[in-house]
Parts: sequence; structure tokens; C-alpha cells
Amino acid sequence: MTLPGIILAGGRATRMGGGDKGLRMVGGMRLIDHVITRLSAQCAPLAINANGDPARLAEFGLPVLPDSLPDHPGPLAGVLAGLDWAASLGATAIITAAADTPFFPADLAQRLIANAGPSGLCLAASTDDSGKLHRQPTFGLWPTALRHDLRTALTGGLRKIVLWTDSHNAGTAEFPSHPFDPFFNINTPEDIVQAERLLGQA
Repeated sequence: MTLPGIILAGGRATRMGGGDKGLRMVGGMRLIDHVITRLSAQCAPLAINANGDPARLAEFGLPVLPDSLPDHPGPLAGVLAGLDWAASLGATAIITAAADTPFFPADLAQRLIANAGPSGLCLAASTDDSGKLHRQPTFGLWPTALRHDLRTALTGGLRKIVLWTDSHNAGTAEFPSHPFDPFFNINTPEDIVQAERLLGQA
């Protein structure tokens, strides 16, 4: 089953000094290029959730989906925008990936689908050396049938992803953190330096 993929790029990148984190360079490529390459091998079609002038992302040739709710309510608003778009295509679900996470697993979509909960929801998680689970809520499988419930929750003030996914008994797809956490994400200029080092291990 091939599902649409949504790249979540709607954040304001305050720790990076603002702007589009996805356009920062890592290993001679923009972050979002890394993400598009990985996600396009697993999902089709792709779209980018981003706010502001969509023309700055026109070169990627992908639909740019702004949040449908005001005041930057967070990643769930991007998920909702993706769900509405996918529903218009007749898709039953979407896969999401963050635009600042260049090393996410090559089998992300497959594992999310395999571990979906009864509602069809599933979030990715990484396990550290001690076996502790770290949920990665911007990487998930989201059924379009739940988009109206999500819209109601967001309108009511919900912002934390796991509060909503837990209420729908989301499944969990676990990924090991060897040789490093595949969900390492870039928030600061120092993270870019570390990502450059990790590229050789990816």
C-alpha cells in the first residue's frame, strides 16, 4: 500500500534564528532534499506543509499546504492540512515526516502501517541503549477518517500530539537507535555540525 506523504515544515525555527530550517544545508544538500529523497521512496504523492509565501518552495514541484487554523497551533495543524488534502485525493491515510530530520528510517512507512492501532493511527518511536522508548510524534500514520475529530480537538485548544493519539489508541512502530537515533533532528546551528558528522554513518 502506497500512501501520500506529508513533509511537516510549518515550524517557525526560533532556535535557528527563524526562516525555513528545511532550506539549511547538510552534506551539500538542503535538509528538505534529504527528506524528499527518503520519503519519495516510500510514499506518493508528496506535499509540503508550510506557512507563508509558497513561492519560496515552488522549485520542489510539490503542493504546499498551509495550516488551515490560525496562530501556528503546531504540528497537528500540519497533519490536519495533510489529511484534508489526502482526503480530496481519495486516500485513506497519510504518512508524515519532519523537514528537519534527514536520517529517518527507509522503512518508516512500511513499519507504521504494520503497527497501526485499531483506529489506524501509529506513531514512530526510537529505543535507546537502556531500552527506553522515545516517541517521535511528527512521524506517523494518520487515517483521513479522523480528520474531523482532529479539527474539533484543535479548535478546542489541543496542541500536544500524543494526547490526541493516545485518546485514539495509536500503535507504536519502534526503531533502534544504532548507530545513532534515526530521528535526530536539527534545531540549532550546532545540530547541523553534528548532522554533518553523522552523514558518514547514515
